[in-house]
Amino acid sequence: MFSGIVEGMGEVVSIRADRQNKDFTLRADFCRDLKIDQSIAHNGVCLTVVDIKDDTYTVTAMKETLDRSNLGLLREGDLVNLERSMKPDALLDGHIVQGHVDQTAVCTAKEDADGSWYFTFEYEPQGEGLCTVEKGSVTVNGVSLTVCDSKESSFRVAIIPYTFEHTNFCRIGVGSS
Repeated sequence: MFSGIVEGMGEVVSIRADRQNKDFTLRADFCRDLKIDQSIAHNGVCLTVVDIKDDTYTVTAMKETLDRSNLGLLREGDLVNLERSMKPDALLDGHIVQGHVDQTAVCTAKEDADGSWYFTFEYEPQGEGLCTVEKGSVTVNGVSLTVCDSKESSFRVAIIPYTFEHTNFCRIGVGSS
């Protein structure tokens, strides 16, 4: 379980294809504290640490994960939002995030709001149960957000300067998935 409060960003150092899987090696500040089998959210996707070397660690994403998330679009040098799993006695500052991603959305608008930003995302409706609700919680790239406007196949969120500067929202533009 995660909270959607991003702990930091990691840099994708290498990507290796292994049949339908991809192994991602990342550099992160907290790498020395990691253990094999530990769960970490990468842009909100829960992945297991399978290898650790010096200041890098490796995780594997299978085809299902690559198809339902934006991890399949990552390239070397990209920054990924990271969060280690919650401890039972930790404060819940965001909302409960499982790390199981339903689908991707595309940014269709990015508006500067005098120091803050509004982002609009569109997604493909996939049956009942997958929707957003105004003032409800949503996770985008692992960031816990409140929906400020909800439509049938789109939603809008507001981003404060701190979140913009300390997550990969600063790199999201119109057309980003």
